[in-house]
Amino acid sequence: MRCPLCTILGVSALAAIPVVLIAAAPVQNAPATNEAAKEWKVHDRDRPQPAMVSAGNHGGAPSDAIVLFDGKDMSKWTGNDNQVKWAVKDGIVQITPGSGDIKTKDGFGSCQLHIEWMVPETCHCEDQHGCNSGVFFMDQYELQVLGCNPNKTYVDGMAGAMYGQHPPLVNACRPNGQWNTYDVIFHAPKFGKDGAVTKIGTMTVMFNGILVQDNSDIWGSTAHGAKAHYTAHADKMPIHLQDHGDALCFRNIWIRPLAD
Repeated sequence: MRCPLCTILGVSALAAIPVVLIAAAPVQNAPATNEAAKEWKVHDRDRPQPAMVSAGNHGGAPSDAIVLFDGKDMSKWTGNDNQVKWAVKDGIVQITPGSGDIKTKDGFGSCQLHIEWMVPETCHCEDQHGCNSGVFFMDQYELQVLGCNPNKTYVDGMAGAMYGQHPPLVNACRPNGQWNTYDVIFHAPKFGKDGAVTKIGTMTVMFNGILVQDNSDIWGSTAHGAKAHYTAHADKMPIHLQDHGDALCFRNIWIRPLAD
């Protein structure tokens, strides 16, 4: 038997039935994957409240942050011969070219990091020269610091790049003489007992309030002119700022350790 619509479409009534049945099949709810959702009822008023944190003003450190540089001294840092030879003045720390890199005395793993940096107007940027530094997480995963307004270089080495790995989504760099801000969510890689990677690291970076790295995978320890690869290391290692021979400035550095 054929219905008028089936005759027009050129199909039998029986052939049309499965389509109707499939379309009418009930939609099943997706299984809960969040452990907290299994333990607590929706809107459960007995569920523990999160800790209260006071936000900082204008990029200032929130109440639960560890202040790494408050504009006064470099007591949280160390350098060559256990000294920091960078200059602190007027709330700013400036690289003393040739004095060496500096590192935090304490180690950190996954974290939220806020850091502000500026290329002085007196610096002349040419490719990778004249206005170069870097922020290294766990002493080896670099977020590039470079004057890039204006300055043309290879894109995986410009400001906001995960050096040698991921270019920034956009160039959000301010001109020399103006302050730039990085707000970074860093998730540390994990290693098994055999040294193999069990979980790769990632970075999300806001550059002057603009997203430039969106949960980007870390391929391994930063390398120049070579593919990165992982080598097992401790769960907590220092934050590291680079002396690349240029007198860049930093201020307002704070960190919030994150649980994995």
